[in-house]
Amino acid sequence: MSMITCPRALSAAFILTLGIAVPALAAPKSYKLPEETATFKPGPQPGFEAARNNCTACHSTDYINYQPGKKGAAFWDAEVQKMIKVYKAPIDEKDAKAIAEYLSQTY
Repeated sequence: MSMITCPRALSAAFILTLGIAVPALAAPKSYKLPEETATFKPGPQPGFEAARNNCTACHSTDYINYQPGKKGAAFWDAEVQKMIKVYKAPIDEKDAKAIAEYLSQTY
């Protein structure tokens, strides 16, 4: 006797399986981050404080330390704007300008 599979039954089984699997995948995860060991290089104010207060909300100072050196103002302004526009970093325009200036003069 041959078995005939009903596409509707397969669809229902798939949806039920998906309904069980998706919430498990969507569960929030928490990670224990290592202690921060890098620090910002001293530099012009208010950019130093603005960078320390804003940038480390999303990434470590190492992220900045690993960028190529001496890239200049245009590079750092573009990086700060990318953080705001692409990654939705909540940095106000005054701080953004100060951060870009600090980074371009210090890194």
